[in-house]
Amino acid sequence: MSNFKTVKLGGTDEIVAKTAHGLMMMTWIPTPVPDEAAFAAIKAGIDSLPPGVKMILNSGEFYAQDRSTLNLELVARFFEKYPSYVDKAFLSVKGGINVQQLVPDSSPESLRRSVTAILTALRGTKSLDLFEPARVDRAYPIEDTVGVLQGFVKEGLFKYIGLSEVSATTVRRAAKVAPIAAVEIEVSPWSYTQETKDVISTCEELGISVVAYSPLGRGMLTGVVKPENLEDGDLRKRFTRFQPENWKHNVAVVDALTAVAAKKGITPAQLSIAWVAARGAHVIPLPGSSDPKRTLENIAGGSVTLSEADLAEIDAVLAQNTVKGGRSIDELESHMNLWG
Repeated sequence: MSNFKTVKLGGTDEIVAKTAHGLMMMTWIPTPVPDEAAFAAIKAGIDSLPPGVKMILNSGEFYAQDRSTLNLELVARFFEKYPSYVDKAFLSVKGGINVQQLVPDSSPESLRRSVTAILTALRGTKSLDLFEPARVDRAYPIEDTVGVLQGFVKEGLFKYIGLSEVSATTVRRAAKVAPIAAVEIEVSPWSYTQETKDVISTCEELGISVVAYSPLGRGMLTGVVKPENLEDGDLRKRFTRFQPENWKHNVAVVDALTAVAAKKGITPAQLSIAWVAARGAHVIPLPGSSDPKRTLENIAGGSVTLSEADLAEIDAVLAQNTVKGGRSIDELESHMNLWG
């Protein structure tokens, strides 16, 4: 445990593990993960932490094929079964979405509805530590949205405010209204644009943590998950990067990173997580896992230190192997306001 890395969550006294645990793919798949397996994966991560360190558990109001609160209901059942784990977890939940149309809705009424739905699904088993609108609703200035959320904090509905898929400019505007604890954006070796870099640097300047989701390229950078092996109905089958022609090209990135990982004696997943962790002391990789072994592998990846030579080798791989296709589904990229 001597090299176990932790992060003090932006502007708070919360000490969390350098690697968080994303829960989305426990329920937003055609066949949800059984409770026993999901609970074992969550427990393994929390059990591995040193005293006084919390695990960020990242959930969403709409993380299900039918966009219901299925994921939160799983979280509630976990804490009902393991109440001693309540104080060892930091629960972050995304909402603020019109769940029927899957588009941002940051009207005051929608935000209150969303927070109420989250708290109802949790059934009092665990407090809501951080709430974040899942995307930016351009119909409402971010200043107004954060003002509403700050009112909810004062009401005691949740403790901290987060943002997701926002630009550096939006982060600055939001932070002038109320403290922002964390900003969630996609960061991985094949999702690292100038916009990503700008958000990371801006958050560092402002003392805000970055929660970096999909550090494993939605599982593909592990070298284990392949598009053809995904269950029918899995959302990832529609992602442009994983369409047959694009995947034939993109698999070269996976193979090259796998070779680098093998030379270091770590897994490709650990290499990608370590690379994301190296973006800054305030950056917290957020991989998902439904298996205890994978959870522990991911957590260990957050404490791997990459040398300058390692980073240079990875940079060379990425420079030589461009990625084809967007990071989401084309129609989602057009209406979910990425980088709002």
